[in-house]
Amino acid sequence: MKNIKYILLILIALSINSCSVYNFTGTGKIDAKTFQVNYFQNNADLIEPGIERTFTIKLQEIIQNQTNLNLTSSNGDLLYEGEITDYRITPMTATADQRAAQNRLTIRVNVRFSNKNKEEDNFEKSFSFFFDYDATSQLTGSKLTEALDVIFERITQDVFNESLAKW
Repeated sequence: MKNIKYILLILIALSINSCSVYNFTGTGKIDAKTFQVNYFQNNADLIEPGIERTFTIKLQEIIQNQTNLNLTSSNGDLLYEGEITDYRITPMTATADQRAAQNRLTIRVNVRFSNKNKEEDNFEKSFSFFFDYDATSQLTGSKLTEALDVIFERITQDVFNESLAKW
């Protein structure tokens, strides 16, 4: 009976100790206290006003929500910067009378990540995702908001994974 208590105590101690290295977002120990997200300029050929601000805010939010890092406007331990390089709408499927039945909005963002404390983690990489919608509807208002939410959720999660989760 005495040995079972010791074994349980050791198992509990090991499981509590392991939680300090790993968390539910998949990040290990982050060697930083602050992060900075510079404004992502919209350099795409087709300009949709406001998407650069929306993307910048979404990237800040995912890092704040999934880490304990503090957002700063200058001298962050981690720096995210870049630009939106592509905003494109293309027809995807056609009807029998050669009209588009479905369109695809694709957004591509070039991201430069710098880690002051661990320079081997630095990278520059392009991330993109898409949203398909019925060609008979216009991509405005709530439909555009839905598309941007879907696309930016995926891109920001990919950026987070590449920079902090190492997936």
